[in-house]
Amino acid sequence: MSDIPQHGFATRAIHLGYDPLDEQGALSPPLYLTSTYTQDSIEAFDQIRLGERQGYVYGRTRNPTQALLEARLASLEGAEAGVVTASGMAAISATLFSLLQSGDEIVVDQIVYGTAFTLFAQGLTRFGVRAVFADFTRPEAVAAAIGPKTRAVYFETPANPNLRLVDIAAVSAIARGKGLLTIVDNTFATPVLQRPLAHGADIVLHSATKYLGGHGDLLAGAVLGRQEHIDAIRLQGLRYFTGATLSPFTAFLVLRGIKTLELRVQRHSESARQVAQLLRGHAAVADVFYPGLPDTPGADIARRQLSAGGGLVAFELKGGLAAGRTLLDSLKLARIAVSLGDPETLIQHPASMTHASYSAEDRERYGLSEGLLRLSVGLETPEDILADLKQGLDRL
Repeated sequence: MSDIPQHGFATRAIHLGYDPLDEQGALSPPLYLTSTYTQDSIEAFDQIRLGERQGYVYGRTRNPTQALLEARLASLEGAEAGVVTASGMAAISATLFSLLQSGDEIVVDQIVYGTAFTLFAQGLTRFGVRAVFADFTRPEAVAAAIGPKTRAVYFETPANPNLRLVDIAAVSAIARGKGLLTIVDNTFATPVLQRPLAHGADIVLHSATKYLGGHGDLLAGAVLGRQEHIDAIRLQGLRYFTGATLSPFTAFLVLRGIKTLELRVQRHSESARQVAQLLRGHAAVADVFYPGLPDTPGADIARRQLSAGGGLVAFELKGGLAAGRTLLDSLKLARIAVSLGDPETLIQHPASMTHASYSAEDRERYGLSEGLLRLSVGLETPEDILADLKQGLDRL
């Protein structure tokens, strides 16, 4: 169907870029399990290698199964093109290694995923790139952190782990005015709820391990943006900086996952909203952070950027870390684990798990308290999730 690109989100996630009649009627796209490709002439090989014609040469750079996934993800994010990688961190590092060089600076929000923080704070410095951290909830702080060597700004929204919100349009406008790239990690919201490119960002990143894959059984990453940037990331960051190619079978699984992405994210969001309301009304809870609550910090930004609150809830207990440990040990349905976006409800303690790479001083400086908990609300029957959480809270 030639009009698929103009169809709705779910239709494109299921159909875009593939006609079963082109593949002997196979309803599911074929899985290409090959590492290398032959050509009918040396001229054809050279044309493909130089980017003068479409085709495939070697699986580290591109594979037809990956290409279909890239086309669908790009469509869902409203991007010109995309490249998939072996993990979310591979997506981040391939992007940075391709677009930055020694002597450059990048301004980064002070709250990001812990391993990404380590890459910015320690890894990039080994190659002469300096990360400058700023509070991205204050656009004026971002502007103040930009210097003559700055080449890009980077942030997550909602941010891991406390779900703080950044105004994409405001930060992108500042960066664009200085000739800088805006890079946004959209893992938590997914393109179902938020599309950063529509608000002025240049590049969108995903850990496809999370909601895009959606079943806790794979590792994958994705970068979406303008063709020129994606070409550079594929041919530099992916091909020879990291070599972190997504396997064709994993690409096949992510293709399967995004077919139900819209439905899953809607269910995650509705259940998470109910969880946030339960937490807000419980005597043991000191504070709740959820973009879907009307009185959450940054609620005005949420109304502009997000179509729903998402599937994650962060909260602090009045009893601090000791109460948090008691709660985690009391839950029967929710599992203690570091990931998110799975069908299973998962809970974790950021200070000792996903954000342990932040020093205690940095956690205190950036507002990551020792008592903060992050809950990834799953797809179980909502009443069961609520009952499990309530029995654990009542023990406090």
